[in-house]
Amino acid sequence: MNEIIRSLTERKSVRAFEDKALPESVRNAILQAAIDAPTAGNMTLYTILDITDQNLKETLAVTCDNQPFIAKAPMVLVFCADYHRWYELFRRHVDEVRKPSYGDLLLANADALIAAQNCVVAAQSLGVGSCYIGDITENFERHRELLSLPSHVVPACMVVFGYPTQQQLNREKPRRFSREDIVFENTYDEERALSMEQMISTRQGIDEDEALDTWVRNFARRKWNSDFSVEMSRSCKEIIDYFCGED
Repeated sequence: MNEIIRSLTERKSVRAFEDKALPESVRNAILQAAIDAPTAGNMTLYTILDITDQNLKETLAVTCDNQPFIAKAPMVLVFCADYHRWYELFRRHVDEVRKPSYGDLLLANADALIAAQNCVVAAQSLGVGSCYIGDITENFERHRELLSLPSHVVPACMVVFGYPTQQQLNREKPRRFSREDIVFENTYDEERALSMEQMISTRQGIDEDEALDTWVRNFARRKWNSDFSVEMSRSCKEIIDYFCGED
């Protein structure tokens, strides 16, 4: 197994970090990995906010679903889908310019997430742990204010980085679904896609129907029917309106 594949296989989310700063060379390597990522039309439809202000980190730890480890992370990056700079450029040079719309948001969001994953992979290769924070898409109005986001710029994700504690290094990586469950050839396999009970039973090591039913109910309560999930959906509507709305 080559080192890149090994790094991808061993990588897991890290939520506890050593009290140790990342050297500037490591920070630079992680950020450069983002810049080298694939990007639609070579437009780089994203902006990265390097959060170095401790007060701002502590605020984000609260606004992003009360997760204290965010404030303790040595490196915090917010990846924003950004069509602001291109839109303003076009308006300065082109007579008629349409506003950024839904397709532009999806494309810019993809650019931002690809850049974020490049950072995560680069960090893992350098012995630096990371954790995606999807909660940055909650409380959009507050985050827009905190981060001074202009029109057509919205958060896509946040990633925190740091050296893992020994406990995090020793923690077993959660099992994933099998490739057979996820990879279909040519067309969508509805029957296989809906075999979730078997997929979960295999992944979680659950043998009894009653235990599986309990697991599904608890998971739905924590993830699907949770307050944060409702807020994320509300906030994402505001994100869409802000990105695609009037200047």
